[in-house]
Amino acid sequence: MTDLAKRSLLALAAASAVATLVGCGKKEEAAPAAPAASAPASAAAASAPAALKIAFAYVGPVGDGGWTFAHDNGRKAVEKEFGDKVQTIGVEKVPEGPDAERVMRDLVGQGYTMVFGTTFGHMESMLKVAADNPKVKFEHATGFKTAENLRTYDSRTYEGAYMAGVVAGSMTKTNVLGVVGSIPIPEVIRNINSFTLGAQSVNPKIKTKVVWVNEWYNPPKETEAATALIDGGADVLMQNTDSAAVLKTAEEKGKRAVGWDSDMSAYGPKAHLGSAVINWGPYYTKAVRDMLDGKWATGQAWWGVKEGAIDFVSVAADVPEAAKKKLDEVKAGLKDGSFVIWKGPIADNAGKPVLEKDKVADDAFLGGIKFYVKGVEGKVPGEGK
Repeated sequence: MTDLAKRSLLALAAASAVATLVGCGKKEEAAPAAPAASAPASAAAASAPAALKIAFAYVGPVGDGGWTFAHDNGRKAVEKEFGDKVQTIGVEKVPEGPDAERVMRDLVGQGYTMVFGTTFGHMESMLKVAADNPKVKFEHATGFKTAENLRTYDSRTYEGAYMAGVVAGSMTKTNVLGVVGSIPIPEVIRNINSFTLGAQSVNPKIKTKVVWVNEWYNPPKETEAATALIDGGADVLMQNTDSAAVLKTAEEKGKRAVGWDSDMSAYGPKAHLGSAVINWGPYYTKAVRDMLDGKWATGQAWWGVKEGAIDFVSVAADVPEAAKKKLDEVKAGLKDGSFVIWKGPIADNAGKPVLEKDKVADDAFLGGIKFYVKGVEGKVPGEGK
């Protein structure tokens, strides 16, 4: 481990007992000592700009095989694209709450001038740190609050969920699907609903059961929830959690499942029907290029299939050709804008219309979904309060 990596690790450990450093290869080598005043620096060295120092705060471990793994792949894409123009660091297990603020302040103190927070619960911490450090640029994944030096970005994961539904609805034998939900915020509820809509587009008999674990990453709880869904009759599972536990459980119990955020096929080869993946590389590359070119500006970005940020990959060989064809049609339509997932008529699971016939949901509508669509059983936690 280099001197700089050691110093980073020690500082971050002091900031958060659960924060650990992700190795970044040669990008984290300590800078050579400054030459003595009497030693003339070469013209090339004098004119070479310092590398842009970029930090990524991860909510989970890189080895989760899902959400954080996908973000770290995006970090690696930045290094590959910009080489010695950048120096990156990843910090694992930065929790949602006060610890996140301490970690981010420490990163700024180490000279990182671009900081990415990768979970909804980092939002308030980033706002506070951004307000105190106007020269540093902050980027927050999945949030909705911005500042002059803080912008938000997200991926249209509901597009991947819909495609997963098309496959799941084609493969179920019980007509009961199961979803392991993380935290009942609009982002996750939207994915559950989109998964159900995709399944119903090929199989109107579909019902979806949901078990919430109220955490992003907790493999034992995810396993327990997946088991409960299978015991309740679900034979195809999806998740909106960060580990591969749901797919592993399906593999062990002879059921089927889809991967989430990253290609999870290796975790359950027999159970795996395909994976709804996020490619953060395109956005991270754009954001860093904005910084290097002096064009960074606050705002909000929400990228999907059209921008190359969402895909459904590694489709199982036994998925029917009709479902594969439908999947290809959906992808093509999302890419060129000819297909819209959230288009009426759509009703909630109590029968109340939420989108009238032919009406298309805008991003404001999608960002505030707090209901289950028809076919999803139960109530959204907190609904009616």
